[in-house]
Amino acid sequence: VQLQASGGGLVQAGGSLRVSCGVSGRTFDIITMAWFRQSPGKEREFVAAITWSGGSAYYADSVKGRFTIGRDRAKNTVLLQMNAVRPEDTAVYYCAADTSLEGTVYSQNSYDYWGQGTLVTVSS
Repeated sequence: VQLQASGGGLVQAGGSLRVSCGVSGRTFDIITMAWFRQSPGKEREFVAAITWSGGSAYYADSVKGRFTIGRDRAKNTVLLQMNAVRPEDTAVYYCAADTSLEGTVYSQNSYDYWGQGTLVTVSS
């Protein structure tokens, strides 16, 4: 499985931005797709996840109600729509794929494949 994140950039606080993740390879092995983020000096943290087949979504409390994760299986793409962004949302955003159904959707250790990351900067 190969993952390619894109769509990051500079956005003002209160604005919107969408990042996407192109998925290729053995997509039929994918169980869950997720977005994580990492700010300078901080550990990588869970943002959102979605099951590849059923579309069930999970969110971190910090983004619930502002971010929406979606997937388009026909286009092999996972999107993260970010609304009402805040300066604390500034981070490198990584997409990840779980093909082994081990652990929880919230743990980065559950994911087997990672994209290269895309930088999102929110100005105040």
